Amino acid sequence: MNITIKKPYLISEAGKRIKNENSIYPDNEYVSANNRLFLICDGGGSSKGKTASSIASDAIRTYFNTFLDDEKKIDPQFIEKALQYTEIQFDEYIQKNPSAKGMSTTLSLLYFAPHGVYLTYAGNSRIYQFRNGEIIFMTKDNFSKISHLQVEADIITIFDVLPDDEFFMCNNGVTEVWSDDDLCKLFSSNLSSEAKMSAITELCRSNAKDNYSACLIPVQDIKKINFLKQMLLYSI
Repeated sequence: MNITIKKPYLISEAGKRIKNENSIYPDNEYVSANNRLFLICDGGGSSKGKTASSIASDAIRTYFNTFLDDEKKIDPQFIEKALQYTEIQFDEYIQKNPSAKGMSTTLSLLYFAPHGVYLTYAGNSRIYQFRNGEIIFMTKDNFSKISHLQVEADIITIFDVLPDDEFFMCNNGVTEVWSDDDLCKLFSSNLSSEAKMSAITELCRSNAKDNYSACLIPVQDIKKINFLKQMLLYSI
């Protein structure tokens, strides 16, 4: 199959905090239906939250841009190597800046490959898959974070994807305001994806005490390809 997406919608704001220590990718100003990689990193630990989230976001997208020259190569092992590369960047930064020891960040990652959706997460950021307003998949908090220590991130591949499914990524600044039931009511409405994100943003601006970041990615189409051709393509 070949998965295409509609225009995604992203937000990342400080909430009631003085500054926003989250990092998201891509930038909301440049996001389009051509994007395949999506990241939300929620920094914490010591006074280097923004540094930690930026290192993680920059390292992962650098690894993808450098080594993913063919989308057929994407698999859980590739993502594991991207996380290992990120840990190395943390080690190198802390060696040069000892006061940053203890900094960390949560991570939620989505990658839309032609043949499936790859995701990984560490910490209490969430990834949901909505279909007709129902949650058919959601991550659970795993309480690990990306840091200079080895991370234990869960890596999952989703092949059950249909047109008009909506993938929603967010940090705990959003889930503290929006419960799963609230999100289901919103996603079961007739609102457009843009209007749903506007509703999420409005309530977070009024009630979120922490930084809040979210990304909503609607699926456009799923084009089926010949099974034998698919086996040949993704076994190379």
